[in-house]
Amino acid sequence: MTIVIVIDTLALNNGTTMTAYRFANMLRAHGHTVRFVSTGPQEEGKFVVRERYFPLATPIARKQGIIFARSDRRVFRQAFEGADVVHLMMPFPFEHNAMRVAREMGIPCSTAFHVQPENITYITHTDALPRMNESVYRLLYRMFYKDFHHIHCPSKFIAGQLEKNGYDAKLYVISNGVDAAFRPAEKKDTMHDDLFRILMIGRLSPEKRQNILIKAVSLSRHRDRIQLYLAGKGPRAEALRNMGKTLPHPPVIGFYSQEELIRLIHSCDLYVHASVVEIEAISCMESFACGLVPVICDAPQSATRQFALDERSLFKPDDPRDLAAKIDYWIEHPEERQKMSVQYAREGDEYRVERSVEKAEQMFREVIEDYRNGIL
Repeated sequence: MTIVIVIDTLALNNGTTMTAYRFANMLRAHGHTVRFVSTGPQEEGKFVVRERYFPLATPIARKQGIIFARSDRRVFRQAFEGADVVHLMMPFPFEHNAMRVAREMGIPCSTAFHVQPENITYITHTDALPRMNESVYRLLYRMFYKDFHHIHCPSKFIAGQLEKNGYDAKLYVISNGVDAAFRPAEKKDTMHDDLFRILMIGRLSPEKRQNILIKAVSLSRHRDRIQLYLAGKGPRAEALRNMGKTLPHPPVIGFYSQEELIRLIHSCDLYVHASVVEIEAISCMESFACGLVPVICDAPQSATRQFALDERSLFKPDDPRDLAAKIDYWIEHPEERQKMSVQYAREGDEYRVERSVEKAEQMFREVIEDYRNGIL
């Protein structure tokens, strides 16, 4: 198949774009031709468009690692020539215009649900308004998803949310998948200190709750020997640095390439995912696939809690004392941590991107077949 992926932002500081690259590479390895239409520098197989500026939305989106793309019918038509299917990654005007051009050319389209309404309401500080998240689900449906019959959902959780909010398309639950590079280290480097290293990966924004992790470390019985690493970028970076100055070992905050991130994961002792909003959380999956035992926020709007193998890997939402207790347990039970490390690494193998790509291939085949049968 020839598959065209349309996505506003194609940069390696954004989880969704990293997912797009990962899928593209695996589809190519399976013999498919994959093209991108997006902003950013020119590269092989990519059709580049310019950025589009929205006065209110663009400054906020840029802080989250998102750039909006400007639609260009000429570029769309060039990219779509000879394509079997066009896959739209985001629910923005760029993708909606791409859908119109693709259908004019007689090419079927599928889409994905990667923008959780809670992400929008936390960024805009409207999360406390009654039923605001349900309103955003309905708005996204009216503005974008009502025009599609095939939607990729990264988790059962988000598929359930779409069904609950009246989405009537075929929903394909396909994990974004863990790259083969994320595996346990053959030999863990020996650190010549007594520090216990805790890692959290994710955008530095309010809903990710890195602040709860910092508070938990301050409450830990072992606070004097904990070194915290916060891997990511985002608008909360400076606030988290200031907050972390109160710890005996201030957190190390920064963005890492994949190779650097794997080395960091291998050097750490525990992974914490404190976010209260997640569609899936590839970063958590990548960490436990490397053998790091996770402690995950048991929040109702987070799919990540599905990965916990028992209650020792869950803590109450926005409860730093409960998180501190779980951290202390894993510090004080190294043999149990080693035992569960092996089990979590095996769990990670269940979410390898190779398995996800096979499911994506089946989805694309159904999209093409339904289109031929008159189902847009």
